[in-house]
Amino acid sequence: MDQVKIEQLVKEIIEQIGEDGTREGLKETPRRVAKSFEKLFGGYKMNAEEMVTEFDGENYDEMIICKNIDFFSNCEHHMQPFFGTVHIGYIPDKKIIGISKLPRLVEIYARRLQNQERLTMQIAEKLSEILKPKGVGVVIQAKHLCMMARGVEKQNTTMITSSCRGLFKTNQLTRSEFLKLIE
Repeated sequence: MDQVKIEQLVKEIIEQIGEDGTREGLKETPRRVAKSFEKLFGGYKMNAEEMVTEFDGENYDEMIICKNIDFFSNCEHHMQPFFGTVHIGYIPDKKIIGISKLPRLVEIYARRLQNQERLTMQIAEKLSEILKPKGVGVVIQAKHLCMMARGVEKQNTTMITSSCRGLFKTNQLTRSEFLKLIE
Protein backbone atom coordinates (compact mmCIF):
# COMPACT_ATOMS: atom_id res chain seq x y z
CA MET A 1 0.00 0.00 0.00
CA ASP A 2 1.20 3.47 -0.82
CA GLN A 3 0.89 5.15 2.60
CA VAL A 4 1.68 8.64 1.28
CA LYS A 5 -0.98 8.40 -1.43
CA ILE A 6 -3.57 7.10 1.04
CA GLU A 7 -2.78 10.00 3.41
CA GLN A 8 -3.29 12.49 0.57
CA LEU A 9 -6.60 10.92 -0.41
CA VAL A 10 -7.87 10.88 3.19
CA LYS A 11 -6.92 14.53 3.58
CA GLU A 12 -8.92 15.28 0.41
CA ILE A 13 -11.94 13.36 1.74
CA ILE A 14 -11.81 15.29 5.02
CA GLU A 15 -11.86 18.55 3.10
CA GLN A 16 -14.59 17.38 0.71
CA ILE A 17 -17.00 16.53 3.53
CA GLY A 18 -16.63 20.10 4.80
CA GLU A 19 -14.12 19.66 7.63
CA ASP A 20 -10.99 21.61 8.40
CA GLY A 21 -8.17 19.10 8.04
CA THR A 22 -5.78 21.44 9.86
CA ARG A 23 -7.69 21.51 13.14
CA GLU A 24 -6.12 19.75 16.14
CA GLY A 25 -8.25 16.60 16.11
CA LEU A 26 -7.83 15.99 12.38
CA LYS A 27 -4.20 16.93 11.69
CA GLU A 28 -2.91 13.39 12.15
CA THR A 29 -6.03 11.59 10.91
CA PRO A 30 -4.73 10.94 7.37
CA ARG A 31 -1.61 9.26 8.79
CA ARG A 32 -3.66 7.23 11.30
CA VAL A 33 -6.12 6.09 8.62
CA ALA A 34 -3.32 5.07 6.26
CA LYS A 35 -1.68 3.10 9.08
CA SER A 36 -4.99 1.43 10.01
CA PHE A 37 -5.47 0.32 6.39
CA GLU A 38 -2.38 -1.90 6.77
CA LYS A 39 -4.36 -4.01 9.26
CA LEU A 40 -7.88 -3.55 7.88
CA PHE A 41 -6.88 -4.60 4.37
CA GLY A 42 -3.90 -6.79 5.24
CA GLY A 43 -5.59 -9.84 3.72
CA TYR A 44 -4.40 -8.80 0.27
CA LYS A 45 -0.82 -9.50 1.38
CA MET A 46 -1.60 -12.93 2.87
CA ASN A 47 -1.55 -16.26 1.09
CA ALA A 48 -3.50 -19.21 2.51
CA GLU A 49 -1.22 -21.87 1.05
CA GLU A 50 1.80 -20.31 2.75
CA MET A 51 0.24 -20.12 6.21
CA VAL A 52 -1.54 -23.48 6.38
CA THR A 53 0.04 -26.29 8.38
CA GLU A 54 -1.31 -29.74 7.61
CA PHE A 55 -0.85 -32.81 9.77
CA ASP A 56 -1.48 -36.50 9.38
CA GLY A 57 -5.06 -37.03 10.57
CA GLU A 58 -4.12 -40.39 12.16
CA ASN A 59 -7.31 -41.90 10.77
CA TYR A 60 -9.53 -39.36 12.56
CA ASP A 61 -12.76 -39.37 10.55
CA GLU A 62 -15.23 -37.43 12.69
CA MET A 63 -16.31 -33.81 12.39
CA ILE A 64 -13.90 -31.10 13.52
CA ILE A 65 -15.43 -27.71 14.35
CA CYS A 66 -13.94 -24.35 15.21
CA LYS A 67 -16.77 -21.99 16.12
CA ASN A 68 -17.26 -18.41 17.26
CA ILE A 69 -14.27 -17.07 15.33
CA ASP A 70 -14.62 -13.29 15.61
CA PHE A 71 -13.97 -11.31 12.44
CA PHE A 72 -14.10 -7.78 11.07
CA SER A 73 -14.37 -6.89 7.41
CA ASN A 74 -15.38 -3.98 5.19
CA CYS A 75 -18.32 -3.99 2.82
CA GLU A 76 -17.23 -3.48 -0.76
CA HIS A 77 -20.39 -1.55 -1.59
CA HIS A 78 -20.17 1.23 1.02
CA MET A 79 -16.76 0.64 2.62
CA GLN A 80 -18.51 0.28 5.96
CA PRO A 81 -17.49 -2.35 8.51
CA PHE A 82 -19.30 -5.61 9.02
CA PHE A 83 -18.42 -7.99 11.81
CA GLY A 84 -19.53 -11.13 13.55
CA THR A 85 -18.60 -14.77 13.96
CA VAL A 86 -17.56 -17.58 11.67
CA HIS A 87 -18.16 -21.27 12.35
CA ILE A 88 -16.11 -23.80 10.37
CA GLY A 89 -16.54 -27.56 10.33
CA TYR A 90 -14.89 -30.26 8.28
CA ILE A 91 -14.52 -34.02 8.12
CA PRO A 92 -10.90 -34.90 7.39
CA ASP A 93 -9.71 -37.35 4.78
CA LYS A 94 -6.15 -38.19 5.85
CA LYS A 95 -5.09 -34.60 6.73
CA ILE A 96 -6.07 -32.14 9.45
CA ILE A 97 -5.17 -28.47 9.69
CA GLY A 98 -3.35 -26.76 12.55
CA ILE A 99 -6.06 -25.42 14.86
CA SER A 100 -4.89 -21.78 14.77
CA LYS A 101 -4.96 -21.87 10.99
CA LEU A 102 -8.76 -21.84 10.77
CA PRO A 103 -9.03 -18.36 12.34
CA ARG A 104 -6.06 -17.27 10.19
CA LEU A 105 -7.89 -18.46 7.09
CA VAL A 106 -10.84 -16.28 8.12
CA GLU A 107 -8.51 -13.28 8.56
CA ILE A 108 -6.99 -13.67 5.10
CA TYR A 109 -10.34 -13.21 3.39
CA ALA A 110 -12.05 -10.94 5.95
CA ARG A 111 -9.24 -8.35 5.76
CA ARG A 112 -10.25 -7.32 2.23
CA LEU A 113 -13.11 -5.39 0.70
CA GLN A 114 -15.79 -8.04 0.81
CA ASN A 115 -19.37 -9.11 0.76
CA GLN A 116 -20.49 -11.71 3.26
CA GLU A 117 -21.58 -14.24 0.67
CA ARG A 118 -18.18 -14.27 -1.06
CA LEU A 119 -16.34 -14.39 2.28
CA THR A 120 -18.32 -17.49 3.26
CA MET A 121 -17.59 -19.23 -0.04
CA GLN A 122 -13.90 -18.30 -0.11
CA ILE A 123 -13.27 -19.84 3.30
CA ALA A 124 -15.10 -23.07 2.34
CA GLU A 125 -13.42 -23.27 -1.08
CA LYS A 126 -9.90 -22.70 0.22
CA LEU A 127 -10.25 -25.23 3.04
CA SER A 128 -11.63 -27.77 0.53
CA GLU A 129 -8.83 -27.07 -1.90
CA ILE A 130 -6.03 -27.33 0.68
CA LEU A 131 -7.20 -30.32 2.76
CA LYS A 132 -9.43 -32.17 0.31
CA PRO A 133 -11.66 -33.25 3.22
CA LYS A 134 -14.79 -35.37 2.98
CA GLY A 135 -16.83 -32.25 3.64
CA VAL A 136 -16.71 -28.62 4.76
CA GLY A 137 -19.31 -26.33 6.30
CA VAL A 138 -18.95 -22.60 6.95
CA VAL A 139 -21.59 -20.39 8.58
CA ILE A 140 -21.15 -16.66 9.13
CA GLN A 141 -23.36 -14.46 11.29
CA ALA A 142 -22.71 -10.74 10.92
CA LYS A 143 -23.93 -7.23 11.54
CA HIS A 144 -23.39 -4.66 8.81
CA LEU A 145 -22.83 -0.98 9.57
CA CYS A 146 -24.12 -0.12 6.09
CA MET A 147 -27.52 -1.39 7.31
CA MET A 148 -27.20 -0.09 10.87
CA ALA A 149 -25.90 3.46 10.40
CA ARG A 150 -27.33 4.33 6.98
CA GLY A 151 -29.90 2.94 4.57
CA VAL A 152 -32.63 1.10 6.47
CA GLU A 153 -30.99 1.85 9.87
CA LYS A 154 -31.89 -1.45 11.52
CA GLN A 155 -29.47 -1.99 14.41
CA ASN A 156 -30.54 -5.50 15.45
CA THR A 157 -30.42 -7.19 12.06
CA THR A 158 -28.08 -10.14 11.68
CA MET A 159 -27.24 -11.64 8.32
CA ILE A 160 -26.47 -15.37 8.16
CA THR A 161 -24.77 -17.10 5.24
CA SER A 162 -23.58 -20.67 4.76
CA SER A 163 -21.45 -22.57 2.31
CA CYS A 164 -21.26 -26.36 2.30
CA ARG A 165 -19.10 -28.78 0.35
CA GLY A 166 -18.94 -32.58 0.13
CA LEU A 167 -20.81 -34.46 2.87
CA PHE A 168 -22.03 -31.20 4.42
CA LYS A 169 -23.95 -30.56 1.20
CA THR A 170 -24.98 -34.07 0.18
CA ASN A 171 -25.69 -35.73 3.53
CA GLN A 172 -28.54 -34.22 5.55
CA LEU A 173 -27.41 -35.94 8.79
CA THR A 174 -23.91 -34.43 8.49
CA ARG A 175 -25.34 -31.00 7.76
CA SER A 176 -27.79 -31.28 10.69
CA GLU A 177 -25.05 -32.40 13.09
CA PHE A 178 -22.89 -29.41 12.09
CA LEU A 179 -25.73 -26.91 12.47
CA LYS A 180 -26.68 -28.36 15.88
CA LEU A 181 -23.10 -28.26 17.15
CA ILE A 182 -22.61 -24.60 16.23
CA GLU A 183 -25.81 -23.43 17.96
